[in-house]
Amino acid sequence: MEVLHPGRALWAQGPAPSARFSLLGVPFDGTASFNPGSREGPLAVRAATHGLEDYSPALRASVPEGYLEDLGDLELPFGNPLAMLQRTEAAVLEIRAGGRIPFLLGGEHLVTLGALRALHREGAFALVQLDAHADLRDGYLGERLSHASVVYHAQELLGRERVLQFGIRSGTEEELARSAFLREEWGPAAAHDALETIGDLPVYLTIDIDVADPAAAPGTGTPEPGGWTAREVLEAARFFGGRRLVGADIVEVLPGRDPAGITAILAAKCLREILIAQARRDEGVR
Repeated sequence: MEVLHPGRALWAQGPAPSARFSLLGVPFDGTASFNPGSREGPLAVRAATHGLEDYSPALRASVPEGYLEDLGDLELPFGNPLAMLQRTEAAVLEIRAGGRIPFLLGGEHLVTLGALRALHREGAFALVQLDAHADLRDGYLGERLSHASVVYHAQELLGRERVLQFGIRSGTEEELARSAFLREEWGPAAAHDALETIGDLPVYLTIDIDVADPAAAPGTGTPEPGGWTAREVLEAARFFGGRRLVGADIVEVLPGRDPAGITAILAAKCLREILIAQARRDEGVR
């Protein structure tokens, strides 16, 4: 795996065979359709971890020592989505060969597809998407591999019924008709519906930071008003972080559009809460 090491998340060590999760940056924004710059997201999220405690008052626990390794960022060719997906898939396969769970930092949302392709080889799972946009186009501006089409390809790979979408408030009529499970709001009813649909399936959790209202996360490529509060994003992250995860990612953090840095801080806190929720699950704590 060819990687760069631009920094390390506060709760992470370097490559460690005993770690439960492997953090990997995928700094690609080659199909960005509005504001580019999410390739800077992984570094910004790592830096933001240094402003947070490792202890979560909501979960009453800390990130366990040695639970996370940070592999740095993948080296990627500019503007080549196919090559990015191939390298991401290979990297996730390598992570899984070591028995660890991949946690990607994007980059644009298309990076998720590389991870899904790798994990699909191991068996069935559900994709849970927290996002403002449906991402169900079959292509965008002549490009089939686009951040606007990532969930379309995920449906083809996993099956339409195994893709659960939350927070969606933007999409074409055709896109929304393709969704088998779509909830705009987060709350107890949405959580119940998710459990009813997922059943015993493991989960891949993808968080597009634009699921949050731009007031809470202005630093993103395609901000969409009317979104979740930061509290709701964190509640959903904790909820799905406590399911049986096969992988996770946080994407579309664009630090150049957020002079206050609050978007990266929200993403870093989501990372922390997911890790702690999963560690509690490992320990049998509910």
